[in-house]
This record gives sequence, structure tokens and C-alpha cells, in this order.
Amino acid sequence: MLENTINHPDVVAEVTRQFARYEQALTTNDTEVLDELFWHSSHTVRLGAGENLYGIAEIQAFRATRPAVNLDRKLRNTVITTYGEAMAVCSTEFTREHTEKVGRQQQTWVKFAEGWRIVAAHVSLMS
Repeated sequence: MLENTINHPDVVAEVTRQFARYEQALTTNDTEVLDELFWHSSHTVRLGAGENLYGIAEIQAFRATRPAVNLDRKLRNTVITTYGEAMAVCSTEFTREHTEKVGRQQQTWVKFAEGWRIVAAHVSLMS
């Protein structure tokens, strides 16, 4: 039964570490780590605040040209839920200085042989 494996502490800890790695890489523009943490597949999707990216090639191209300024942000209301030993959803809100908008980010992670990878992501902004 899946209910018995939701939020197993060891799995939550693994995903939380990867989520923190992603956040650190995002705010320091470490494209090598960002590239590592997305599943290298044409099936990977990232729907951003101003772009829709389908497949790892589009995601990598976006990261390579994204301006590396004003990346600092504060997270709040982060929820990490794991389902079994190989799937998780990470949801968070974020704020940045100099704007009243609240960002929302949601990622679906799957554990492959090479480790945890983001297979789908969504980023949006609210006024």
C-alpha cells in the first residue's frame, strides 16, 4: 500500500538534500548542478514564469542564456512529499527583494539509477 510509504523519513531526507542543492545552484547560477538535477530526457518539462520548455535541450539552452542577476530569494511554505522510495513532489513559494510578487515553484522528482532528478517543474508569479 502506498499510504504506508508516504513521507518515509529517509526518503524525505534524500529529497530535501537534493532540493537544497537545486536552490543553492539556482541562486548562484551554477548551471552545471542545475543541468545535473534535471532528467536528461525529451520528456522533461519546465513551465516557467515566462517560458515553456519541452525536453532537456530546451531547458539547457534556457539556463545557458538566463541572466545571472537578482537570483536571491527567500523560500516559504515549502512542502516536500515523497511517494514510495522513488517519487516526490516539492512545492514552495518564494519572494524577492524589490517586488511584491510571490513566486510559486513545484517540481516532480524521480529517483533513477544516477540519483534524484526533476522530471517536471512549474514556476509562476502572483501579484
